Amino acid sequence: MSLTPVQVLDAARAAIPLLPSTSELRASSWEPGDPLPDAGAPAAVATLSSESSLQVLLAASQLIAEALEGAEGMTPAQALMPALEAAAATLGTGVLEDTSEADATQLLGSGDWITATLEADGAVEGWLAVRENKGAPADADAEPAQEAPAAPAGPITQATATPEQRAESMKLLYDVEMTLTAEIGRTKLAVHDVLDLSPGSVIELDRSAGSAADVMVNGRLIARGEIVVVDEEYGIRITEIVSLADQQNQ
Repeated sequence: MSLTPVQVLDAARAAIPLLPSTSELRASSWEPGDPLPDAGAPAAVATLSSESSLQVLLAASQLIAEALEGAEGMTPAQALMPALEAAAATLGTGVLEDTSEADATQLLGSGDWITATLEADGAVEGWLAVRENKGAPADADAEPAQEAPAAPAGPITQATATPEQRAESMKLLYDVEMTLTAEIGRTKLAVHDVLDLSPGSVIELDRSAGSAADVMVNGRLIARGEIVVVDEEYGIRITEIVSLADQQNQ
């Protein structure tokens, strides 16, 4: 089955929770005229060998790169690995191999990539691109390499995306700050209603009083809870952790 833009968009959405950003990230399909990564942008590329062989590329802007600097002992490109693995996992079951740091500008200009952008506040902050690796067909009988270092220094060498290895990769990001948002509701207003807003206006939201608030990380729902007051400041008491299956159905 041929790769589709919808699959790449889903892969980009899967990467978002593992990318630190001070603003909410949203995935969109890349269109001609949209920006591409600058030269030197942190990026990682890997080959997913399953029913077909796919190359998966994840690149980040300077905003995300600065946030990733909190992951000590590794480069920003290495810190992208958990997000790259999460994206690849949506594209099929197989072996994630030949993972390395990449020149995203050069790669995206040299092949038929299907690309999704990761946007925050109207600016493109990341790119997830996938292409069929026609020159290197997948070998279903190939044995994955045994080496999977927990904290690589230099080119990334992680041959298989097992749960244990993904957990080790996540440990490298423990000190990276991520933006968490509590949302109590939404509504839609016509332009003239927005222009008519003034002090004292009341806006009705889409959920009743006492309903659970949504807890979001980079725009992705991860939990629900109730609003509380802690030392005269608002807080949220978690009442439900949203499963991965429920996240994908949002």
